[in-house]
Formats: sequence, structure tokens, C-alpha cells
Amino acid sequence: MIGAMLGDMIGAPYEFDRGRKVKDFPLFGRGTEFTDDSVMTVAVAEALLDTRGEPDAEITAALIRSMQKWGRRYPNAGYGGRFMRWLFTENPKPNGSFGNGSAMRASAAGWLFDDLDTTRHMAALTAAVSHNHPEGIKGAEATAAAIFMARTGSSMDEIRTYTEQNFGYDLSCSCAELRAKNRHDETCQVTMPLVFAAFLESTDFEDAIRNAVSLGGDTDTIACITGSIAEAFFGVPDGIAAEGEKRLPQDMRDVLARFRREAGM
Repeated sequence: MIGAMLGDMIGAPYEFDRGRKVKDFPLFGRGTEFTDDSVMTVAVAEALLDTRGEPDAEITAALIRSMQKWGRRYPNAGYGGRFMRWLFTENPKPNGSFGNGSAMRASAAGWLFDDLDTTRHMAALTAAVSHNHPEGIKGAEATAAAIFMARTGSSMDEIRTYTEQNFGYDLSCSCAELRAKNRHDETCQVTMPLVFAAFLESTDFEDAIRNAVSLGGDTDTIACITGSIAEAFFGVPDGIAAEGEKRLPQDMRDVLARFRREAGM
């Protein structure tokens, strides 16, 4: 979970193609701060922790409550227009979105459950409360599935093959190829191949984040999702984790600490 939040923070200063699409950049510098990606990651984690073992209807209700609570607590974190309206609507309904917000908030589902089918089902629930387009749900499932596989010992090649076969993403392009043509796009369809390229070409957690940011475009979310997978595969160096946590408010750190305890991390 901290991997997702670190990716969000580190990618934030370079969003909207404000960087030079290079891997050599300050990991923590001016503008390295959490955005809506981290807020919703915390919200989903809290809801899933509170409802483990409960029926889907209870989990869905808890997700809506938690996401609205955290979103209203941090209303200036950078939400999209439609999702902002969802946050402040009584009894909100799914809006058919296939934005990458469904994937960036799904990391907790990859850690909290004991088998891949349940992991995918829970990830789908976290998406469907707002992003109920099939592509939005697919992005969340692909993220959580990769995390589950990474933390349970699958190789990069196994994760690549499973992702291609089960979700239909074209993972044939390299980071260099994607870097040359990528522009800011917030859809799951564009984001997820970028995420997997950044992860599959990485040698450690930091390298995965640097790959993600170097792709340009929606860098905070690309790096958030990449970081969530890379954490499960490589772990996060203590110094990088500590530096990121210093940039989080206490209420978010409290949920992170609880998550670590209950996920056995």
C-alpha cells in the first residue's frame, strides 16, 4: 500500500507532461505530495479492512461511505469532475467511468485475500461503486491480481502472461516505445499497458517508479499503480518508505499502520 502512495507522491510533480520523460529526476523534491490517488487508496483499504468476511452488499456500502468520508476530508486532492460530484452526492450511483481511478485505488485488494479469484472479485467491487464500465473494472482487477501474484511468488514472466491472457492488454511495447508516443490520458485502456511496461522492465522498487514517471502523461497515477505492484514484488526500501510517510497526515498514517498489521506485512 505504501508503494502506491509513494508512486503517487513521486509522480505528482511531473503530471500533465511537466517532466522531461527521463529517469534521472529528484525522487523527493518540490511538489512531492499526495494526491487523490493516495486518499482513495486509504479509503478503500479502510473499507476492506472493516468488512472482511461480510457480504458484498455490506462491502459495497462501506466502500461508498469510506470513499465519501475521505474524499470530503481532503476535497482539494485533485479529483476529476465527475468523481468530485460522486463524492458529494447523497446515495451516489456508478457513472460508467473507465478512468484509471479504479486501478489506482485497488492495491489493498491485492493483499487482504487468500486466493486469486477472491482478490479479483474484491477489486471489482472497489471499482464498481463508481467506475462500473468493463474497462474500469478490468483495470482494478488487473492491478490487484498482479499484486497477489507478486506477493505469492510469481515471476515477472508469469505475471505478464496471466495479465495478457486474462485481461487482453498488449504488453509487447517497451518503455522506450511508449515514452515516445505517450501523452496525458486518464483511461484504464491507455494506463495499464504503461504500468506493466514500467514494472516488467524494472530491477527494483525505485527503478519501477522511475520507469513509470519517465513515461510522462498521467504520471502520478501511472506511478501509483506501478508502485503498488512493485512493492509486492520487490518490497520498498526502508528509507524511501520513511521519506514518503513523512509527507502523509497522521490519519492516513494510522490507516497505513493498521493495514500493515492486519495484512501481515
